[in-house]
Amino acid sequence: MELHRTVSLLAFAVLAGAMAYLALCGALFLGQRSLLYFPQPRSPAAGGELVALPLADGPPGSRVLVTVRRRPGPKALLYFGGNSEDVAGQLPLLEAAFPEHALYLLHYRGYGGSSGQPSEQGLFADALALYDRVRADHASIEVLGRSLGSGVAVHLAARRPVDRLVLVTPFDSIEAVAARQFPLVPVGLLLRDKYRSWQEAPRVGAPTLLIAAAQDEVIPRANTNALLASFRPGVASLVVLPVRGHNAVEESPGYIPLLRKPLNPPGPGPQPPSRSAL
Repeated sequence: MELHRTVSLLAFAVLAGAMAYLALCGALFLGQRSLLYFPQPRSPAAGGELVALPLADGPPGSRVLVTVRRRPGPKALLYFGGNSEDVAGQLPLLEAAFPEHALYLLHYRGYGGSSGQPSEQGLFADALALYDRVRADHASIEVLGRSLGSGVAVHLAARRPVDRLVLVTPFDSIEAVAARQFPLVPVGLLLRDKYRSWQEAPRVGAPTLLIAAAQDEVIPRANTNALLASFRPGVASLVVLPVRGHNAVEESPGYIPLLRKPLNPPGPGPQPPSRSAL
């Protein structure tokens, strides 16, 4: 009788554990985009001009907004921000770093008054549409992507000619980052938006700079290093700023000089990581 009771209790415990595990997987699957995207309103005090781009895959009247600082001449910068960022807030810093460039800061779907809901394919499509719009007015386009925006920037640079690519606190894929956070969950099967930059990187021909924080609690260094290794030899280099925190890179006095510094065209041989003491 005792053996039968013990077996029954063990069976119940295994069943309960399996149900809890499936419930966890189900919750992560259903709520994954709310864990990845944190749409922010656009600040009423944000400067710049606001331009609307129609959504090709949305209902009539749907659009994404772009904060623009116009500047005559051939140079333009496209900026793609993080997952909880009001990109218009970056305008003063970008004006200081790129005084000769026209600036175009994309408000993702659902962010800053843009229509729709954010998704990997939606953000990718809007980035390409923005590039094609800007290309009509500017012959030289540089791209800056921060955190989540690094995945958007790599996708764009793999499909359109850009003169320079800068990736701030980037990752190899959201899939790989999530796998570290949820090691017992089959994230590869559950994730809809994987942002596999490591697959796109070999197609990038523009000189590329990766900027990482010395201590990043969101993107482990291993994920940034894996992305660096995915580029063709000589295309990309990594600089590590001596700051603590995923969002602390712009606190470093070396950040704006890095953004300003032109990159050499890709040459033979890999570019090893370096640590900036600026």
